[in-house]
Amino acid sequence: MSSDIQVLNLVIVRKGEGELPGLTETAVPRRLGPKRATRIRKLFALDKADKMEKQYRLKREVSRGEGKKPTIKMPKIQRLVTPQRLQRKRAERQFKRDNAIASREEAKKYHDLVVMRKKEAKKARDEQASKRRSQNSATKSGASATAKATTKK
Repeated sequence: MSSDIQVLNLVIVRKGEGELPGLTETAVPRRLGPKRATRIRKLFALDKADKMEKQYRLKREVSRGEGKKPTIKMPKIQRLVTPQRLQRKRAERQFKRDNAIASREEAKKYHDLVVMRKKEAKKARDEQASKRRSQNSATKSGASATAKATTKK
């Protein structure tokens, strides 16, 4: 090794026979415990059927100052499947289903309205065309009659 090295980052992979002074001679307890339900179950070797209660959360005391009692802190369990969570999930699914059904009904109403309006527009166009045809035939017959009358004189 040279004197140029300032920092040396190492990872202990396996503990040997002897102790390393300052590293392996004392056991340091976990400061924070797991927060996720599955990891709490894994730590305490619980089944899914076991209830997740406060007793399985790791607690730590936090001092608030001189003369005051220390407070106890523990994590809120995340991803815990509770009856309330299942109820919310069911309600969310039902909401999505209802929205999909309502959306389909609105789309059908809109489609029917578009079809009806197209039929009305076609009927109006046909009526205008028939009026034009009848007017054109009347003007043509009237024009031909006046043309005949002028030619006879």
